[in-house]
Amino acid sequence: MSTQADNHASSAGVAPTQPYLWSLRREMWESRSLWIAPLAAAGFVLFGFAISLARRPHLAGRISQMPASARDAMHLIPYGIAMAAILVTVAVVSVFYCVGALYNERRDRSILFWKSMPVSDATTVLAKASVPLLVLPLIVFCVICATQLVMLLLSSAAALATPPGELLWGPVPLLRIWALLAYGLVTLTLWLAPIYGWLLVISAWARRGPFLWAVLPPFAIAVVEKLAFDTSYFADFVKYRIHGGLEQAFVSLPHHDHNSFEWPVPDPAKYFSTPGLWAGLLAAAALLAVAIWLRRRREPA
Repeated sequence: MSTQADNHASSAGVAPTQPYLWSLRREMWESRSLWIAPLAAAGFVLFGFAISLARRPHLAGRISQMPASARDAMHLIPYGIAMAAILVTVAVVSVFYCVGALYNERRDRSILFWKSMPVSDATTVLAKASVPLLVLPLIVFCVICATQLVMLLLSSAAALATPPGELLWGPVPLLRIWALLAYGLVTLTLWLAPIYGWLLVISAWARRGPFLWAVLPPFAIAVVEKLAFDTSYFADFVKYRIHGGLEQAFVSLPHHDHNSFEWPVPDPAKYFSTPGLWAGLLAAAALLAVAIWLRRRREPA
């Protein structure tokens, strides 16, 4: 009786969210590439940007002959490149993380230890799903904002050191860029949720080569459909699920030519009324339920 009372008292003193937070900390501790990779990408971006600032005085004559709109566009291009480089890096990291999230613990048999802990399969899977859905978007937002701020400070220092300063220092509306970035990250993450769910299901199911199992079956379906029926409905569906989020979230995407830069125009009303968004979220919830079921029943690989 005393043992049961002690266990009940100890469990009563644990907040319901603590196992989830502990599991999330475990993911960040075990998968250090989640924050090392975007920081490394930011370092390479800043290194390249510093070199470009050293070369900028040699282009002063050519830049001075450009119209004002073209010069403003040139000031914005490096910030867009920095954003794209870090986003692509984190996208690759998120894919490989999801593929290995539930497979690696079965491969190294650490799942036997974690199952002995008072953490449910649902809590574990939800913590792993939170990494690409919550943690990585926050990390990438902070890293991009910090990188672009450092770029702005470097540009300012270069403008003070190298005349004419106006050729190195232009209007860069960081607050506007960051607001668009936050909106884009939220909409893109929600749109890609079923893809993360699919990768977690494969990670929980596959006994060998989870990445191949995640990629080859959709590719094979698209090839067979094209050869058999000369159609590409499945391939178009996959492309829509990967690229369609930004098209639904914005009226127009950023566009740059030699003379000007057009800002993207958000359209949240269109995005949140898109059936594909809600169907994808329902599919993601179903896939996470399957991943929980598989983790509960799968043996170590």
